[in-house]
Amino acid sequence: MPGIDECLLETMRLPGARGAALVDWTSGLALGTVGDPPGGDHETAAAEAAELARLAAEQGAFGPEDDADTVDPPVEDLILSNRDSYHVLRFVPTSFDSSVFLYLWLARADGNLALARIRLGEMAERLVLG
Repeated sequence: MPGIDECLLETMRLPGARGAALVDWTSGLALGTVGDPPGGDHETAAAEAAELARLAAEQGAFGPEDDADTVDPPVEDLILSNRDSYHVLRFVPTSFDSSVFLYLWLARADGNLALARIRLGEMAERLVLG
């Protein structure tokens, strides 16, 4: 079971990976980072990604229809695309408050979005926090 550093290093092995972070979406803080940050600053990128994650996770419209009261976030992942890259946010279920997500910045020309989404899901399940 990998920890934060091992998980982020594994994330950077994905084709087209430019940078990655583990972010707490309630505080906007990066718990770990690797590679290049979008915009040149890991903390700013983490805070901005956390705003997007918080918006999606706290809105009932984005949750499943059979929304049972669970600890896990109602959203599995978010994908934001622009002309040259993808930003993939994968929520990590935890034993405490499930307020963290893996954030991957992926080059559009070199990356494989489907593979990245699958691999982030696998990593999120194996990640050991605390």
